Amino acid sequence: MAAHLGAGAANAAHPALLHLILDVLDDNKAEDTVVIDLRGKSALADEMVIASGRATRHVGAIADKLVEELKNAGHGKVKVEGLPHCDWVLIDCGDVIVHLFRPEVRAFYNLEKMWSAGRPTELPLS
Repeated sequence: MAAHLGAGAANAAHPALLHLILDVLDDNKAEDTVVIDLRGKSALADEMVIASGRATRHVGAIADKLVEELKNAGHGKVKVEGLPHCDWVLIDCGDVIVHLFRPEVRAFYNLEKMWSAGRPTELPLS
């Protein structure tokens, strides 16, 4: 289940895309998934999704599956950085940016602290 940091994820500008991303991450056993609302904070995207894989192979497998499912859903022009090392893979889906980390790398960069304010609350996936 994804946690939400910031206001407004339930009113996401692109709920179908965000829902697809969260479903793929959940189906592929991504851990500690967090959604950060970037509206009003950055023009880069509306939401940022951060998740962890257990190891580099797991991060790579999640990234590969997410890119495949995005392509199948008509979002084939995503930009991917961080392959083949898979310590930190960034998938730019336009309105949603996805960061996939190994746990140690995620802890080091701590993007949640940099981009969020307040305490996380549960984000309904429906």
